[in-house]
Amino acid sequence: MPTLDWIGKKAVLNHHRQVPYRLLRCDASLSAGDPDCGNLLVQGDNLLALKALLPYYAGKVKCIYIDPPYNTGNENWVYNDAVNSPEMQKWLGKVVGAEVEDLSRHDKWLCMMYPRLSLLKEFLTEDGVIFVSIDDTELGHLRCLMDELFGPANFVSSVVWQKRTSPDARATIGPAHDSIVAYARSLSRFKERRLLLPLTGDQTKGYKNPDNDPRGPWSSVDMTAQVGHATPEQFYDIVSPAGKRLPPPQGRCWGYAEATVRKLIDDNRVWFGKTGKSRPRLKRFLSEAEGVAPWTWWTNQEVGHNQEAKQELIEILGRDVDFETPKPLRLLRRILQLGALSDSLILDSFVGSGTTAHATLALNNADAGHRRFIVIEMDERISRAVTAERLRRAIHGYGDTKGLGGGFRYCNLAEPLFDETGNIRECVAFRELAAHIFFTETGSPIPKQVTGRSPFLGVHEGKAVYLLFNGVLGDKRADGGNVLTGEVLRKLPNHNGTKVIYGEGCRLGPARLKREGIIFKQIPYHIKVS
Repeated sequence: MPTLDWIGKKAVLNHHRQVPYRLLRCDASLSAGDPDCGNLLVQGDNLLALKALLPYYAGKVKCIYIDPPYNTGNENWVYNDAVNSPEMQKWLGKVVGAEVEDLSRHDKWLCMMYPRLSLLKEFLTEDGVIFVSIDDTELGHLRCLMDELFGPANFVSSVVWQKRTSPDARATIGPAHDSIVAYARSLSRFKERRLLLPLTGDQTKGYKNPDNDPRGPWSSVDMTAQVGHATPEQFYDIVSPAGKRLPPPQGRCWGYAEATVRKLIDDNRVWFGKTGKSRPRLKRFLSEAEGVAPWTWWTNQEVGHNQEAKQELIEILGRDVDFETPKPLRLLRRILQLGALSDSLILDSFVGSGTTAHATLALNNADAGHRRFIVIEMDERISRAVTAERLRRAIHGYGDTKGLGGGFRYCNLAEPLFDETGNIRECVAFRELAAHIFFTETGSPIPKQVTGRSPFLGVHEGKAVYLLFNGVLGDKRADGGNVLTGEVLRKLPNHNGTKVIYGEGCRLGPARLKREGIIFKQIPYHIKVS
């Protein structure tokens, strides 16, 4: 398979693994609505935020949408990843300029995207899907990057979204569209979900009921098929109720075997026209319609355009805001209808104005769903004044628009779990260290939020994980319940199988540990720090 190379690639291949795990601190004053509905708005660098969220949500996200910088030279985005590489240290903290000013801007964009996409992949469920908005500036590079990370066999589609309503007179050939590239974690698993879009009002207009069928309005579809793969059973004459014998059209065959067609006719599911003598067509009832199949051409009439997105933001916030590239609500609703189920977890690590989160709330309000979102915004000013404020108004209502309900917790990135010497910081709570240890030990998120009242964290593939930390057994002395002794072992919840126990010390000998099926790991030395 062809691969893409660029300046700094070797330095970022494993950068996502070297990023330290950080804590998240929720700010109740900036949160809104129901704090327990499972929605998060995280303010901070999205690479750090993704690593902080990974122990809780790895393998749990059904749909990811991101709208990263398009790297057109006009966004003034900054390369900020502190990668220990000489060429990349020169880039650190500098605005990425237009190509005539900065010939390495494509390398910087790839170095920024690679570790983030690597982490995002770890969040997806086996049948999960990621959608990435992009324009032609980096489309080719993005496809190569996604092929490398997700595998070319997991490519789903490249959607063309008509983002404008008129040509840009300033351009040689005005760009009318963006692309939305979609890859699955596993295409075979993703295909198990039948992707259908709800019927729109315009689409239902084609359903009529000329024969007063008691099942209601219907539309008709062709019953013929190409002859290339036909069987002998598909060549026969159909006799209409009016007695006319109808062979298949020249060069075609019937799409169904004769016995099947007879059953359809008996069930009044075949239409022979008003005279009863026309070529038969199959009746499809509106009451039975599950939806329409999507395709890759999305017009601005269907899913909105740039001007619509800007106007939505003005109407919600009551003012024009300094945010250049919002996406229309209808576009994100379409993406979530395809990528998420009614109870799915949705992730957007470049959330900007908050359209993804708003669309999630809107869909839940429309169909009583239980979708949840996790969204990340780096810019503190945008996160507070635009993203959080937009969601607050969407939840509670604005102007004449009724609130959608729901809520979110506003979180900030705090300090790393470990200090520069590898020791656990004093501010770290039991539940925070527990989530980190269970994830790094098993590769899966902790099964449920721990309370700090028991050292038992959960079982993964037959292996139980325990944490003796911060006096969890009620003994707050320095060497109290944090040390594995015979007495402490008797107090631990029993597990018939391998037990991995983290603690500050162990007073059981190797023979006893082997007999009890215990693997002891000392804190902090045996805890992975990145």
